[in-house]
Amino acid sequence: MERVIIIPARYASTRYPGKPLVGLRGATGQTRSLIERSWRAACAVKGVDSVFVATDDDRIAGAARGFGAQVVMTDAACRNGTERCADALARLGIAPKLVVNLQGDAPLTPSWFVTALIRAIDAGAEMATPVLCLTPQTHARFLDDRRAGRVGGTTAVMDAQGRALYFSKEILPHTGRSYAADECVPVFHHVGVYAYTPRALRSYMTAGPCALEELEGLEQLRFLYHGLPVTCVEVTAEGREFWELNNPEDVARIEAVLAREGIA
Repeated sequence: MERVIIIPARYASTRYPGKPLVGLRGATGQTRSLIERSWRAACAVKGVDSVFVATDDDRIAGAARGFGAQVVMTDAACRNGTERCADALARLGIAPKLVVNLQGDAPLTPSWFVTALIRAIDAGAEMATPVLCLTPQTHARFLDDRRAGRVGGTTAVMDAQGRALYFSKEILPHTGRSYAADECVPVFHHVGVYAYTPRALRSYMTAGPCALEELEGLEQLRFLYHGLPVTCVEVTAEGREFWELNNPEDVARIEAVLAREGIA
């Protein structure tokens, strides 16, 4: 196995307990769980040797096996999805060229986002993650979430070479304004997908947790805190709408996209 996708999933989410098993109604009216929809998104990526659901919860494992996924049981002590991916690799006993962490709350992730990360690793990056320039509509949604006190999407700030400078649940950079429909928004949405070399995963585990990742609740900040480079790969939605399931309010948003895109 040279390229594998691991979907980390835990039941005991602080903000949304049981989130992986939440049902999402598709375009035909059929309801599938969040974890199944994320698995289907992973299976749509070409050039990947295998897809695994990594969890410590028997309910998630049973549901995943029920729709045909390969499951690897991981340690309940894993602090985040990256640690769960590292633990899954160790338990599987495999050493692929690269590992993709497709988070279990991102069922709308287009396959070309993941393909772009694979290309970045093949070109020499140790860790890569996609960023998407916000549309005025999505920027307004970010602002609405913050005004309502909801923790929504994550933003990314990069240097001139596309290396990450910071990730935040706040809207960075702060522009202090809203944007018309035909304007370019200078803010990037961080898409919660990662590709790593096994060496980068080992470095992450050796470094150990840092204050920034705990304050923001963003696992990728551990790489930056310890000086481990993160390559941000700019992707385009190509007319598709991207949104993660962070809060109960996001269920209706995602179902609307599934209906609009004709996703069963």
